[in-house]
Amino acid sequence: MTKSVTGSGNTGRPKQTARNGLGRTGERLAADVLMNKGYHILERNFRCLHGEIDLVAEDEHDLIFVEVKARRGTSYGLPEDAVTLYKRRKLLEVATYYLDLHACSDRSWRIDVVAVQFSRLGRLEEIRVYQHAITDIE
Repeated sequence: MTKSVTGSGNTGRPKQTARNGLGRTGERLAADVLMNKGYHILERNFRCLHGEIDLVAEDEHDLIFVEVKARRGTSYGLPEDAVTLYKRRKLLEVATYYLDLHACSDRSWRIDVVAVQFSRLGRLEEIRVYQHAITDIE
């Protein structure tokens, strides 16, 4: 989450942080990998009252909601480890809302997770795609 900065020179835009930049870079790289796999990106950063989904895509079979996690180094674990039970619940909630909003709840869909791993110094190391990463909630 970003904060707005108050004081002189505030433009009303959220303050840019390294974490925001890493997240945007991760989302861009994830979209590139998915497009190379044949996905068609429909939306980026879909937001609603229930939350946000980083990418909405489709392939020849499914509508795909994509959560992208990017991390620099492994001292806090792998990027995919950050998809907590709470986050999985929110993703299902936002996906369901999206399906209702676009009147496509009868369409086949899934939630994928893309983990973008950078070295501690910021060099891209690996991008992992987990299809059907979230199927139900414990």
